[in-house]
Amino acid sequence: MKKIFFMIAIFGLFIGGCNHRHDHDHNHEHNEHDHEDHAHENHTDEGEKEENENVETLGNTIIFTHEQAGKIDFATALPVKQNFGQVIKTTAQIQSSQDDENIISARTSGIVMMEGNSIVEGKNVSGGQYLFSISGAGMADNNANVRFIEAQANYLKAKEDYERAQDLVKEKIVSDKDFLQIKSTYETSKAVYDNLHKNFSANGQRVASPGNGYIKQLFVSNGQFVSEGQALLRISKNKTLILKADVQSKYVSILPFISSANIRSTDKKMTYSLEDMNGKLLSFGKSLSNDNYMIPVSFQIDNKAGFIPGSFVEIFIRTKSEKQVLTIPNDALTEEQGVFFVYVQLAPEHFEKREVKTGVTDGICTEIISGISDSDEVVIKGAISVKLAQASGVLDPHAGHVH
Repeated sequence: MKKIFFMIAIFGLFIGGCNHRHDHDHNHEHNEHDHEDHAHENHTDEGEKEENENVETLGNTIIFTHEQAGKIDFATALPVKQNFGQVIKTTAQIQSSQDDENIISARTSGIVMMEGNSIVEGKNVSGGQYLFSISGAGMADNNANVRFIEAQANYLKAKEDYERAQDLVKEKIVSDKDFLQIKSTYETSKAVYDNLHKNFSANGQRVASPGNGYIKQLFVSNGQFVSEGQALLRISKNKTLILKADVQSKYVSILPFISSANIRSTDKKMTYSLEDMNGKLLSFGKSLSNDNYMIPVSFQIDNKAGFIPGSFVEIFIRTKSEKQVLTIPNDALTEEQGVFFVYVQLAPEHFEKREVKTGVTDGICTEIISGISDSDEVVIKGAISVKLAQASGVLDPHAGHVH
């Protein structure tokens, strides 16, 4: 029996030793796997670090870290090849479109009667809003007040006669012929009264806004006498505008090839494409006059930018072309004493200042004649910040890294 127990114990030790050795081998393999994962995770950072360190040896590099870029509106991109025709840069005056304005005229002669000081140029108005009245009170001739009262009295009398005649004709007390005459008189007096009622009251002509907009021009003042047909005020919706540009006659041959335009506000803060404003070319001049040697070009746009009629904007008129050129956004360019530069990304945090020769610009993009290729990654947002980083010259090459 002792011999049997001794053999079982030896067998148990043998089994336990195999299991332990198996667990140790598994853990060893797991640790090796973890090590491989850790090496893979750091591969990108180490590659980027190595790339940055290799670039540092080239000289003439500007260090701009990821941390710095994260604090501003920063972006890089490759230059774009696109069709870029001739560009005509000029100024354009902003005008209201004809169907965007209404002139309200006096329908009768009289005195302008305004209430308070609320009717002023620039005031917003809504359709049907009462503005002021024109009163003919006290006037001997063409007194609208008297005409309205007379029309109202005639209408009320004709209405009463018509309603009474409707019962009498049924009883054959009034003949059909007389009834038709009474009905005709009623309908005529009603039409006259309704017409006056829309525009007049006992106080004279009621001047109301025909639609939503603002008072662009006020031609009269309180207490002023006006004649029938005289202009009272101009109301503008200010939604649709006309851009009228004058271009030199030397461009007459390329005007038929106008494809689009870019519009820049006078403060140079914003530039809009014609497409952004739902715009279109309306016309361009076909001849010159002795008084003006400039050719007019007109565009229509939606007033999405809050432009004010009468003001001026810069306009870059683009023409069609089959020629493809290298272009970059204007924000990518920096200027020093008339020389233009861009910043080319050499490594994730290293940039090179590169002089470029520029061609024409359309207000948004600029043609690049030489200095970079279509494979150069260029800073298109934040170029000024990179320039300032170069000027400081004291940045820690490893700023923004955690080691």
